[in-house]
Amino acid sequence: MLKDLLENKKCFKLVCGAGNEDAQEVERLVTIYSLAGCNFFDLCAKPEIVDAAKRGLKNSGIEEERYLCVSVGIEGDPHITKALIDQEKCKKCGKCKKTCPHDAIIELDKYKVKKERCIGCGQCEKVCPHNAISMITQLQDYKEVLPEIIKKGIDCIEFHAISTDEKDVMEKWEQINEYFDGFLCISLDRSELGDKRLKERVWNMLKTRKPYTTIIQADGVAMSGSNDEFGTTLQAVATAQLFQNANMPAYIMMSGGTNTKSIELAKLCNVHPNCLAVGSYARKIVKDYLLADDLLTNKQKLDEAVKIAKSLVDIMKENQN
Repeated sequence: MLKDLLENKKCFKLVCGAGNEDAQEVERLVTIYSLAGCNFFDLCAKPEIVDAAKRGLKNSGIEEERYLCVSVGIEGDPHITKALIDQEKCKKCGKCKKTCPHDAIIELDKYKVKKERCIGCGQCEKVCPHNAISMITQLQDYKEVLPEIIKKGIDCIEFHAISTDEKDVMEKWEQINEYFDGFLCISLDRSELGDKRLKERVWNMLKTRKPYTTIIQADGVAMSGSNDEFGTTLQAVATAQLFQNANMPAYIMMSGGTNTKSIELAKLCNVHPNCLAVGSYARKIVKDYLLADDLLTNKQKLDEAVKIAKSLVDIMKENQN
């Protein structure tokens, strides 16, 4: 059970991307990482993406002790934003395409964002010298989205509560609790709130929950884990430490900038998360294989991809205790 994995600190979550709507990539990611020993998968809250993840589990032949989580966001949450290129301002300099870590920008008459691949990291917006790119929030209606997904069979819903609007956060949190009685995950970072308000928010959200039916995802810097360095994961460890010291009746998961150095640094800081979630770095190391058309039919390629992924999963699992 997911609870047992969390209790025993043997939980590794692959973040496919809350904004990743590329069903083919998600199926391949889940196939590779399930074979590599990953037991928890975070997905975009779309029925077709849940279906893709289930195909991935079926491909791996390992469906026991494999758990699916869907992520939903709120106004201001970067995980549910998409880049938009103003065609009149675009000068086709190519900087956005070169910097995009997810190959979401394609070259036509001018550059255009392939919406299903954009994960909202905002790197293209930062490098555009012509101010031609903006980030647009893609809000979801939970009443429409969640019931259909829940029927498909999921194990957790993750709520990205990165917002200063306390009322909106609590209203949406109540909706999620109304629809789903399984594990819930609260994803928060320190970008919008100070430490005191951050802890107050989580305590308020936990009031209506039974003890240890909630995961607190301590985000460092969202979608920043492409580099395998201690500095990249520093904020994730610091945020996890904040929640650990608060002694909340919830499990703690580290995310946001996580990589192979995360658990090592956490142990040095006497931080002991129940789960580690890795997204950008986990996707990066198998990226070349994800692009191979014959990945799922070519045993050699799949084995190579699994070997790379397993090296990451094993480091995390071996070092968590």
